[in-house]
Parts: sequence; structure tokens; C-alpha cells
Amino acid sequence: MSKTTAISAAALIITSLLTSSIASAQQSGIKRTDFPAHDLSVPGREASQVLVEFAPGVSFPKHSHPGEELVYVVEGTLEYALDGRPPATLKAGDVLFIPAGTPHAVRNVGATKATELGTYIVEKGKPLLVLSKVSEK
Repeated sequence: MSKTTAISAAALIITSLLTSSIASAQQSGIKRTDFPAHDLSVPGREASQVLVEFAPGVSFPKHSHPGEELVYVVEGTLEYALDGRPPATLKAGDVLFIPAGTPHAVRNVGATKATELGTYIVEKGKPLLVLSKVSEK
């Protein structure tokens, strides 16, 4: 097996594992479209994009990413709650930068569907999304 074939096979396996772990984090009222990741010129880093559609009133629970996230709101109105910051409400055309490892949640606060395009610059081999643990009271 050539080196290129071996690398391609490994990338396919990793992508399959990431997709299945992300799919398990999906919930009703949210539709995700994951686009292929691409290696960057920085060793050990890759870029990927995910289009996420939220039905009205739907939230995605607190989570983080192993790298930076740039959010572009395609349509609708979304509220982002980042740890250590007041909530930010974004509408279509707005952009938000979320630092690596920052726990955050998002909620559609509008009366219609809302869609975001998330662009991630992350460490290769780590899950794209890590759900935060619920603290015990």
C-alpha cells in the first residue's frame, strides 16, 4: 500500500469516527451538514466547516471545541452564551469568534429557522465537539 493510500485510508477512518461522535450529539430540531476537513499549513491542524440549522426555540447545550471557531449567521437570529461573557444575539450576516476550549451554548431566539456556518481550526485527531458535563448541585 502506498503512503498516499495509507494516509487517505486513515483520514477516511478518522472522519467516519468524528462524524459518528458528532451525530450522537445531535438532537431534535437541529440539522447538521458536515463538510470535509482540510489540512492546514500548520502541522497538526485542520480546518472544517459545519452548517447547522436550528428550528425556532431550539437550543444546543453547552459544549466546546479543541480549537477556534468562527461563526457566520446565515439566516435567522441566534443567541450565543459563552462562559465569562454576557449573551450575544446575532442576526443574519453577523460573525462571532469563539476561542479554543471556550464552553458555549447556542439558541434560536427567533420565530423562524436559524442557520449558522461554523468554521473550525482544530487539532487533528481530536473530536470536533465536546459536550460539557452538567455540574451537580
